[in-house]
Amino acid sequence: MVQPSSRPTGRALPAAPSVTGAALTGLVLAAGAGRRYGGPKALAITADGTPWLHLAVAALRAGGCARVLVTLGAGASDALPLVPPGVEPVLVPGWNEGIAASLRHGLGAAGGHGADAVVVVTVDTPTMPAGAVRRIASAAGPDPTDALVQAVYGGRPGHPVLIGRRHVPAITAAVSRDVGARPYLLANAAREVECGDLWDGADLDGRSEGPAQPSRS
Repeated sequence: MVQPSSRPTGRALPAAPSVTGAALTGLVLAAGAGRRYGGPKALAITADGTPWLHLAVAALRAGGCARVLVTLGAGASDALPLVPPGVEPVLVPGWNEGIAASLRHGLGAAGGHGADAVVVVTVDTPTMPAGAVRRIASAAGPDPTDALVQAVYGGRPGHPVLIGRRHVPAITAAVSRDVGARPYLLANAAREVECGDLWDGADLDGRSEGPAQPSRS
């Protein structure tokens, strides 16, 4: 069972190993109100008290992201204490616009870190394994700055998504309200990488759907 967090936790997470030669920045989208869930998912925790934010950050770091950013909007003041050490919170003033605002602010902030590519995940996929991050990173090809890679699960698109830095300006201009990067990925022949053998790719919308045991591999 997953419930909103009632206490801050600042447990340090391990630094990312060097998985690929690319400089990767991870981005966790966590600014939404979580209306179907019943509250901001940035505040959600697992049954053992682990914040979903920590699980998302841990997967990105273990998958090869040296830097990680988290977008916050709804419930930001309560979510800030849950942001792991070393992770940069990105406040999204217009978070209620939809995922577009979170992507614009998050990708804009990530672009300032000089990364070759940004690996995007959502906070409501706390069971996503680091292996999915490693797999799409390894599929970025010889020039990750120009790469577009999306994980699919049984052919169904999901997260993580790798966005080369050359695509960031166009994506931030293209997204609108609740329309994220998917149309741009389709129009620009993003590489789809099957990850269904690692995980089912499902996001969590209901409080009763929380993971009993988060995936670590």
